[in-house]
Amino acid sequence: MRRLTTLLLGLAMAGCAVAAPAPSTIIPQPQTIQAGQGTFVFGRDTRIVAPADPRGREIGSFLRDAIRAQTGLVLHLKNAPAKGSRIELRIDPSVHGDEAYRLTVAPGRITIAASGDRGLFWGAQTLLQLLPPRHAGTRAIPAVRIDDAPRYAWRGVMLDVARHFMPVPLVKQQIDLLSRYKINVLHWHLTDDQGWRIQIQKYPRLTRVGAWRTEADGSRSGGFYTQQQVREVVEYARARNVMVVPEIEMPGHASAAIAAYPSLSCPRRPVPVPASWGVFADIYCVGDEATFAFLHDVLDEVAALFPAPYIHIGGDEVPKQQWLDSAPSQARMHDEHLADGEGLQSYFIKRIQRDLAARGKTLVGWDEILEGGADPQAIVEMWRGPAEARKALANGNRLIVAGPFYLDTPIDKLTLEDLYRTDAFADPAFAAHPGQVLGAEAPLWSERVTTRNAEAMLYPRVLAFAERLWNPQAHDYADFQRRVGAQYPWLDARHVAYGPEDRDLVDYQLSFNPQHLRWRLRAARGFDDVQLRYTLDGSEPTAQSPAFGDVLDRYAPGTIRVAPFRHGVPYLPSQTFEIVDNRALGKPVSYRIAPDPRYTGTPAQLVDGVVGTDDFRDGLWVGWKGSDMEATVDLQQPMALHSIQLRFLQQSGSWILLPHRVDFAVSDDGKAWRALQSIPIVVDPLDMRATVHAVRFDAPAPLTARYLRVTAQNYGRLPAGHDGVGQPAYIFTDEILVQ
Repeated sequence: MRRLTTLLLGLAMAGCAVAAPAPSTIIPQPQTIQAGQGTFVFGRDTRIVAPADPRGREIGSFLRDAIRAQTGLVLHLKNAPAKGSRIELRIDPSVHGDEAYRLTVAPGRITIAASGDRGLFWGAQTLLQLLPPRHAGTRAIPAVRIDDAPRYAWRGVMLDVARHFMPVPLVKQQIDLLSRYKINVLHWHLTDDQGWRIQIQKYPRLTRVGAWRTEADGSRSGGFYTQQQVREVVEYARARNVMVVPEIEMPGHASAAIAAYPSLSCPRRPVPVPASWGVFADIYCVGDEATFAFLHDVLDEVAALFPAPYIHIGGDEVPKQQWLDSAPSQARMHDEHLADGEGLQSYFIKRIQRDLAARGKTLVGWDEILEGGADPQAIVEMWRGPAEARKALANGNRLIVAGPFYLDTPIDKLTLEDLYRTDAFADPAFAAHPGQVLGAEAPLWSERVTTRNAEAMLYPRVLAFAERLWNPQAHDYADFQRRVGAQYPWLDARHVAYGPEDRDLVDYQLSFNPQHLRWRLRAARGFDDVQLRYTLDGSEPTAQSPAFGDVLDRYAPGTIRVAPFRHGVPYLPSQTFEIVDNRALGKPVSYRIAPDPRYTGTPAQLVDGVVGTDDFRDGLWVGWKGSDMEATVDLQQPMALHSIQLRFLQQSGSWILLPHRVDFAVSDDGKAWRALQSIPIVVDPLDMRATVHAVRFDAPAPLTARYLRVTAQNYGRLPAGHDGVGQPAYIFTDEILVQ
């Protein structure tokens, strides 16, 4: 596939003159549609006439096979001029633009004309959208002329397979879907802290060790692509006009590689492949020449597998403390006359850039590659906001915009309409640097996305993204929504597990009613036909497990595990709700300092018997920002106490740290307090692993009290070496458990 280095020609094509005899259902909406006279009727003698060159024949074969799969029509392919009913694919230099095409439907003949094979293929995809989505009786298309070209040359979707591995058939299905809607880049995020997914023959431990991790429940998960599978996916995408751009993360997000080869980090210590999310301290050592020898070898094999002229190297979220503590890295900083850690990062990125340039590859990186200075030849992918985009444009870099299009955002927070109405290029800086703006990407990060819900997060929102990038002049959301509805039969026929348009597939809320001693799990479903299957023994729900509608009541502690099914297929990873017995259940709780308004939970959140998940946003954790936690529980009568336990969360990448100390005290009257125990905690603020730490007081002798108080000392401000240095840390806890 040719290099996408400049914006397409012919972008002056005006807005949408839609005059078809029936409303168009095409996505993305073409630039111009003009109605013709009559219809084209498919018959037994209809032929597809394609150019004689290999790519022309390939496009003709693709169109023939797709028409048969979609409609049941069996057409024959010819490479020579034909008379009679025909679909003619033709190279025509008068069609201006690398991806532009002209589609003309007239009685007896359909013509797809383009100046090159890329436009020819997109014309074929548009023709397929004019056909019935399923096998149907009608075999006629109204006459029409479509002149079309995309506004932006880079129209990408990023698929993160490092956090949760996705098998080859699922990746291929996404390529089919992206191609149908004229998305031309698959950004394949192949390595990260939680997994190394691409075979590198010179370093077999990258996949033998780095592709697998032990989950919190003790199970093993992972997977990787062999080099043959990578070639297969790349070729599959090429045939469908999709360029695959690999991402090999560096210098940060490298824990999986370091788990395989500990000498790649400055401390050279063994680390596990993390089973949690966040930003991890272990990064490639910038002061060690062996690091660059390793990366040179890896990029040798990666470059040979991917014909695309681009390789994405990440470059984001790099904690630099290990470099600052490393004598070789400090020597590097001195020898290269660098001022600080940002200078070391810039040195690292520029050195990798030279390595890639020697292979004819252009470096793409997230906007942190600007830190310390970036070479103008690098392509910057903006995710942190317009300010970073302006920096990149002022530096002369070409730009891909990703920040507004994160598809791992819950659907109710980024609806189909939200995405359709997003103008990611409204900043005047974009208009001032039009030649540097390549386009945009919609990333699907997979910390909380698996094979079960990937398609529900992607579709139909990708369709809105596709239209925004192809034809920003289209602004009629009601018409777009109608066209999306027309796509559902085609998606259903291919068993695509798309999600709702404006709400999450399912939204759970577990609450405790102290009057009835009842826990109620409510579930708001995005589709009416979603079935909520559950188990009460912690096992994974199946299609045969019992189901509930919108409410499930429980009157005793236990474990509820729920998974939504649609059409008999699980749509999301199961979710577990753990209810524990607690003698303080439903008792009044007061705070000396109120929790952060975003993380307050219910009034009795800390004594509702519900244990939090590993997601601090789940509504089950209570958080304090920059202040100590002091909670007092009124047991309402003297009670024998044997133990008091709390759980605290550490997710340093989200500025959540364990407390320095936890103090326990009790009182008979709420005024005079007896200290029970003070428990210190050793906190490593640079430990980016997500961990839950239990702190427990056990009474050495029988103890009776009405009131109990727990105080947790906040860590304070985040230290040097942390990305949030100087910012106040959070404390998060989920339950005061009294036995």
